[in-house]
Amino acid sequence: MRTLSIDIETYSDIDLTKCGVYRYADSPEFEILLFAYCFDDGEIHITDLAEGEKLTEEITEALTSPEVIKTAYNAQFERVCLSKHLGTRLDPAQWYCTSVQAAELSLPASLAEVGAALGLDRQKLTEGKELIRYFCVPCKPTNTNGNRTRNLPEHASDKWELFKEYCKRDVDVERQIAHKLRKYPITTSEHDLYVLDQHINDRGVLVDLELAGQAVKMNNIQTAIATDQAYALTGLENPNSVSQLKEWLNDQGIEIDSLSKKAVASLVDETDGDIQELLKLRLLLSKTSVKKYEAVIRSVCSDGRIHGMMRFYGANRTGRWASQIMQLQNLPQNHITDLTLARDVTKAGDHELLDMLYGNVPNVLSELIRTVLIPKEGHRFIVADFSAIEARVLSWLAGEQWRIDTFRDGGDIYCASASQMFKVPVEKHGVNGHLRQKGKISELACGYGGSVGALKSMGAIEMGVPEDELQGLINDWRNANPNIVRLWDEIGKSARTAIKKKTIVPLGRLMFIYENGILFIRLPGGRRLSYVKPDIGTNRFGGDSITYMGISRTKKWERLETFGGKLTENIVQAIARDLLANAMQNVTRAGYNIVFHVHDEIIAEMPEGKGSVEEMCRLMSKNPEWSDGLPLNADGYECEYYRKD
Repeated sequence: MRTLSIDIETYSDIDLTKCGVYRYADSPEFEILLFAYCFDDGEIHITDLAEGEKLTEEITEALTSPEVIKTAYNAQFERVCLSKHLGTRLDPAQWYCTSVQAAELSLPASLAEVGAALGLDRQKLTEGKELIRYFCVPCKPTNTNGNRTRNLPEHASDKWELFKEYCKRDVDVERQIAHKLRKYPITTSEHDLYVLDQHINDRGVLVDLELAGQAVKMNNIQTAIATDQAYALTGLENPNSVSQLKEWLNDQGIEIDSLSKKAVASLVDETDGDIQELLKLRLLLSKTSVKKYEAVIRSVCSDGRIHGMMRFYGANRTGRWASQIMQLQNLPQNHITDLTLARDVTKAGDHELLDMLYGNVPNVLSELIRTVLIPKEGHRFIVADFSAIEARVLSWLAGEQWRIDTFRDGGDIYCASASQMFKVPVEKHGVNGHLRQKGKISELACGYGGSVGALKSMGAIEMGVPEDELQGLINDWRNANPNIVRLWDEIGKSARTAIKKKTIVPLGRLMFIYENGILFIRLPGGRRLSYVKPDIGTNRFGGDSITYMGISRTKKWERLETFGGKLTENIVQAIARDLLANAMQNVTRAGYNIVFHVHDEIIAEMPEGKGSVEEMCRLMSKNPEWSDGLPLNADGYECEYYRKD
């Protein structure tokens, strides 16, 4: 089969970074400016659509032919934009994404950074950002530019010629990357998942624009009220100013280093009077959930749906999906008893009634954000998610039999953990029920080698656990789970041995493989995690540490350090991802229309009378062949708008 490598440059009045490619291409102002391409290893050509050139018949036929593989870096962009240009939805099964191939090897996210990391002979041209700002987005009208709102090729012919070279170079860089990574092609199974992901993004999900619009209005009203109250309390010119607020608090005898939500919340209970009231107002004003409503409003397409919220291989260390636009992975939970009433009052725009009923309008709006996602008329959502999936995978991988038995028997892992830790029976709302909370925070914090700091970050102190008991909880949990503790050590040793000896080290259901300067960890399902340029260093305790090149929290490509517990976390989360992927394929084959998914939860939009919670949970709980003995379970519910049950 022939391969068509593609890069395009486009114009739209919609902000791509804030709204996503589907809304970007949905704009009436959208157009493709340049189309650069090559077949296989042939010459790179460019079609200047902005100056009247047309795509050749050979290209238009190739774009729709199943006999031609289409490739691009971040291929979703090219596919969606070309679908709009051609007036037909291009089949994602015919497309391969080089950025996904790079992500599978845990390489950087951008084309320029991948090119630099791989040491390509010809790198991406650095002038690109300036050229894109000039030609691809609206410009500010000035007397100097004749008050125009857009720059065209004739306004800077020299820049335009450079832009064409830039577009061609991107095809060249993408092709070089594909050549460099030819030993590690995207597997058929992963490509199938990519295609499923693209179909889910193409389908999108309907949004309640009336609710979103009224929520923004409600928030504006509440912000104005809270700002007036804060001004009345402090007399500050701008009570939202961090520096002014810190100075005012200092004058009241309160010294505070940070005005973060956590810092302010912890101080509220320690103060009273005007200071406490001001801090409460600060918390109200710091609610950011309304930004998700604004994202909904600006990103919805002409069909009333948001598309493109899921990002395949978004977490390149584990292969898990990430989310964009609305950031589905960090939606606030909902605890309001009557969500429908809260939705109705909000949609009616009755701020006074909402405040009277609930007393905290920002909190209500925060809890309602999930409910802005709705099924289309005549349909409902069926929602199902895995139960304690990471704890199940960890127990199965380590062979911690008492935990596996607990899951298989339908027991409560937090009660069972507390019982194992404290050697007494523990029942939820029953005998020794007060110990369940300690079992819960220990489960959440200790599974990957976490210590006292992990318990604190999980909120152990806020939950009422005395600080002097934290180390005891760590010890009790580890004593109750010797096989898991042993697994951390064995994974760390196996990785170090594979790196030192540049060899293959089997470990139970896992395989550690050093190959061509990369440490691979082969998972039970066959997929491999990648750690580029691994090395052995010395940690702060004087022992061996594993380092590798990766993307840091600051988004830089640099050397990172890891250890057995952290590698265990990567492995467990990666296996959980593979189980979710298998579940998504199962429910899709059974006719369920997935509209999005969050963590280990699948949301399907189904016609009334078709599909059921029971069937969807059963399909999710069906073990793939490689997970024999892993006790899977899923719970679910139906709803008329998205929520947590």
